[in-house]
This record gives sequence, structure tokens and C-alpha cells, in this order.
Amino acid sequence: MSPTKKDIGVTAEEKEAVKAWRREVQAARKGKASPADGENDVLAAIAAMAPADRAIAERVHRLVKAAAPELVSRTWYGMPAYAKDDKVICFFQNAGKFKARYSTLGFSDKARLDDGNMWPSSFALTEIGPAEEKRITALVKQAVG
Repeated sequence: MSPTKKDIGVTAEEKEAVKAWRREVQAARKGKASPADGENDVLAAIAAMAPADRAIAERVHRLVKAAAPELVSRTWYGMPAYAKDDKVICFFQNAGKFKARYSTLGFSDKARLDDGNMWPSSFALTEIGPAEEKRITALVKQAVG
């Protein structure tokens, strides 16, 4: 798709993510967002993923919830996310979301991952084995600090 004055190169996937974010904000403003709703929204977002992405997302979800039970599940731009005090700490972006080569576990600027003047804030995931489980668990625990 070539950019025009009306469409400056934003993909359909990016447009849908912004629409999802708007729905999330509107629900929160109307007081329609509860922790149970957030968990259901995350589980629905995971269920809608392609099988390979879904398998990774399900494991990430279990690991995050076990490592930091105080985090509240919610969607963020339509993606599974985990928040503390209404601030997203980490999120999962499946590969299919933006037709990427790999899924991503990302951390917002609210995450306490600081390490000097430079540190990673997102991690590519192609599959999850014992080493990745251990790393994800440690990162989530550090992020909520």
C-alpha cells in the first residue's frame, strides 16, 4: 500500500490496534473495566491468535501471573498486558499481530528493568523452553520490583 494524503502508510493492523486501544480507554472511562473483564479480555485475545502464537502467549500468561500475581491482566492495543496501579508493566505481542517474524515480550517504561544507561525493553520469542521460562520469570519479578 502506498501512502496517500488520507493514509500515511499506517497498516490495517496498526489501525486495528489503535481502534482496540480506543475501546479499552472508553470502557475504562465508563467504569466498565473490572479485573475479571481484563482477564477475560486477555484470554479472548490469546484464544484468537494462530496456534503457534497462542501456545507462546498461554505460557507467557501463566508465567507472568505466577511471577507477579499482583499484576492485573488487561488488553493494551488489543494485546495481552499486565498492569500495576493501572499502568502497563509488560505485554505480549504475537507475531501475527503485525505479521512479524517473532512474538515479543515487551516492558513499558514503568517496568523496573533499569541497568545503567541502557537496557533491553523487549525480547523476541520464537518458542519457550526451561531457560526462557526462567528468564521471563526473573524479568517480570524485576519489572514489578
